[in-house]
Amino acid sequence: MSLLAQLKILVVDDTTTSRLLVRDALETLGFRNIQVAADGEQAMKMMMTTPSHLIISDMNMPKMNGLQLLHAIRTYKPTSRTPFMILTGSPDRAVLDEGRKLGLNNYLTKPFNPDQLRRALEAIVGKLH
Repeated sequence: MSLLAQLKILVVDDTTTSRLLVRDALETLGFRNIQVAADGEQAMKMMMTTPSHLIISDMNMPKMNGLQLLHAIRTYKPTSRTPFMILTGSPDRAVLDEGRKLGLNNYLTKPFNPDQLRRALEAIVGKLH
């Protein structure tokens, strides 16, 4: 089984269509172990019970936005080093700077294609084969 098939990724987005698009793009790249959460609270619960190797989260969500989820992930010791990428429709420099202070590994502007996602993920986990 390839590394991509083994890597467990959690996709967090409050929009069903967006979750499906990200999941489909990841599957196109060869990832097979993909979980989805509808909001940051659900994602945090999932990470506490069955941690993922990488989180891809929307920025703007109700209940807990992407930065709040990132902060929660970084302050919970078992997940504090989990790579984290934000997806955003409008990259705000101040928000991204705050994310970097919290330990954001990368971000990607929506809309994106699978190749852009691959490059953003490679910046976090290395070359994807």
